[in-house]
Amino acid sequence: MKYLIGVLILIASITDPVNKIAKSNKLKRTAEAAYETENYADAVQAYQLLLDSMQVEDDKARLNLANAAYIISYGGENMGLLSDISSGKTKVQDSSQLNAISDDLRYFDIAEKNYKAVSASNDNSLASSAHNQLGIISYKMSEQSPDEKESFMQGALGNFKKALLKNPTNEQARYNYELLKKLIQQQQEQEQQNQEQNQDQQQQQDQQNEDQQQQDQQQQQKDQEQQQDQEQQQQNDQEQQQDQEQKNEQQQQEQEQQEGEQKEDPMEKLMEKLKEMNIPLEKAQMILEAMKNNEVQYVQQKKRKASQKKDSSKPDW
Repeated sequence: MKYLIGVLILIASITDPVNKIAKSNKLKRTAEAAYETENYADAVQAYQLLLDSMQVEDDKARLNLANAAYIISYGGENMGLLSDISSGKTKVQDSSQLNAISDDLRYFDIAEKNYKAVSASNDNSLASSAHNQLGIISYKMSEQSPDEKESFMQGALGNFKKALLKNPTNEQARYNYELLKKLIQQQQEQEQQNQEQNQDQQQQQDQQNEDQQQQDQQQQQKDQEQQQDQEQQQQNDQEQQQDQEQKNEQQQQEQEQQEGEQKEDPMEKLMEKLKEMNIPLEKAQMILEAMKNNEVQYVQQKKRKASQKKDSSKPDW
């Protein structure tokens, strides 16, 4: 609280041009002291008063402002909060919660904005440090945003490269650049390997599907042929059955006709024959009567011969 009151008094007094330099130096020392004692929130506030309110041009102080905001945001619990929000784990329920979260997350914006400002500095060493930190921020964001991972990683690699161009002796930037370049290459090789593996698996699956489809078609054709053979066999059996039935029926009719002809009276047949020969009915009847008489006499003679005993002393003839 005492610190805030002192800052407010300091703000009220900066309108005096005579004391502006002295007051800015004092505010700078206050901000540096807070930064060195790891009171980063107080350091951010003091540096913002110095750089934004008093409009002091000091790239080193602005780099410290960005570093303090970076430590609060990316190096503390707020990084976990950002991860929870981006993943949907943390939901904003009302305006009060939104304000609280916005106050916690504002340090992300402070850090990135001031790093970008320092990256344009004429001091190549400071600009290199700012680019290096922007690269680290991009890499951290790639870990929190799977959908934009590749874009953030390329952004990080670009900032590390700019840091080296600004200051080739920046070993931290060189290490980060080489490490991330190798990591990207490994990921690309892994993605290529996964793509080839997926392609091989897809080709195998397509071949299996094609083989299965061909087998299904062959089995379907075989089933159709078997069904056609069965239908043809059934048709042949039916035709054979019909032929056999017709044959049996014809044989039965012929047999019945033969039996009918055998049962028919020979005299009647002879009578019909005589009619066909145009012999008068009375004459035909006389002929039939004579034939009957002859038949009777023949039968009687056969009976008498059969009743007489054979003389064994006489020859058979």
